[in-house]
Amino acid sequence: MSEEILINVTPQETRVAVVENGVLQEVHIERVSHRGLVGNIYKGRVLRFLPGMQAAFVDIGLERAAFLQTAEMKANGGASAPQLHEGQDVIVQVLKDPIGSKGARLTTQISLPARYVVYMPQSEHIGISQKIESEEERERLRLAVRAAMGDEPGGFILRTMAEQIAEEELRRDIVYLRKLWGHLSRALGSTGAYGLVHEDFSLALRTMRDLVRDNVEKVRIDSREMYHKALEFVSEFVPEVAERVEYYPGERPLFDLYSVEEEIKHALDRRVALKSGGYLVIDQTEAMTTVDVNTGTYVGRRNLEETIFKTNLEAAHAIARQLRLRNLGGMIIVDFIDMMEAEHKRQVLRALERALARDRVKVSVADMSSLGLVEITRKRTRESLERLLCETCPACQGRGVLKTPETVSYEIFREILREVRQFGTDQYLVVASQVVVDRLLEDQAQGLARLQEFIGKPIHLQVEPLYNQEEFDVVLT
Repeated sequence: MSEEILINVTPQETRVAVVENGVLQEVHIERVSHRGLVGNIYKGRVLRFLPGMQAAFVDIGLERAAFLQTAEMKANGGASAPQLHEGQDVIVQVLKDPIGSKGARLTTQISLPARYVVYMPQSEHIGISQKIESEEERERLRLAVRAAMGDEPGGFILRTMAEQIAEEELRRDIVYLRKLWGHLSRALGSTGAYGLVHEDFSLALRTMRDLVRDNVEKVRIDSREMYHKALEFVSEFVPEVAERVEYYPGERPLFDLYSVEEEIKHALDRRVALKSGGYLVIDQTEAMTTVDVNTGTYVGRRNLEETIFKTNLEAAHAIARQLRLRNLGGMIIVDFIDMMEAEHKRQVLRALERALARDRVKVSVADMSSLGLVEITRKRTRESLERLLCETCPACQGRGVLKTPETVSYEIFREILREVRQFGTDQYLVVASQVVVDRLLEDQAQGLARLQEFIGKPIHLQVEPLYNQEEFDVVLT
């Protein structure tokens, strides 16, 4: 499938959309106020060791203590991990961002990713992505890495994108990662302070490194500054990508051009309509996510079994897309409509597995139960789209969600820019709820001031007591 990657950059946040054949498949968001931590390396101190859980709470300078299991400290070959104790200094890397009430998950097994390989300085293992199936190609890559490594220590994992890549490209990645580790080792040895030692690339540059594959036709970036940074990055690390990177200067917002804004809005709804007239109901909880498949208005042409079978087949493809789009992880239970025929159950399960095979994240699928239930586990490293953009609604005792004042503030900024491009006027009036106006006057005051300077027009704010947190209007005056 052909892909396009869209990168929308504002001073407050960066958003990345992955579009396959014109359909949005993934959304990644990084905000300046709270960037993701996965991949960051910290010098920390053990606060408390829990013998019964074989784990420790570690202070790495965050609001909540992070969590380190001794299973994530095992040395090469599976040797037993060293015993932790309170007050001990540890060098750790973040495996999972803080999610909900849980602190970040840590490991002491440091890994540094590049375009084609991941370097593990404390290991001697050479691994290859399971998605590279050809045994001949796996052996070629294994020999190429060993030749590039020489006698220097360390282990490597060959990423999926390494398939059919020349040995010289692998060697360049290896040289770069070893230089980076040398720099980090010196920094770790010279600092006595606790906290961040190494921060991974920004979302835009991680996208160039991790998401731009051979099937990506174009990468469009709507910020001139980020476009030049991306070009500089790919020219050094992935020069073959440079000709596919474009600056988008159009008046119409980039995400509007591909209907991404509308798709993000739909991705926050519980109900997902299917083309046949059926629908999905998706509920996300702390423990798991449930997906319920319903026939809705679809009545089929022959009989009930055919109607159910076709609805379930369509649902299987829609579910795979929704998991990627919403970034749902952990345990997912899918309740397909009950089918009588064993062959129909087999085909629906195979369709689901094929659709999930395109997911970049590791996904496991269990067999369908007699009741039509399918258990899916999807690796979770970051917050879901809903948890990132929304917060628990205080008006319904936690049964629903609302967009945060921060999210609504950024929507107001984008709406003002849209109005400026289309109409133009002497000044603008923003009518919103009290909590959103307060956010604009406090935390977002600097951003509001920069926006006024950019458009050259004053922006006035007015509280509307009857508006809920998500409602606002931009009035031309």
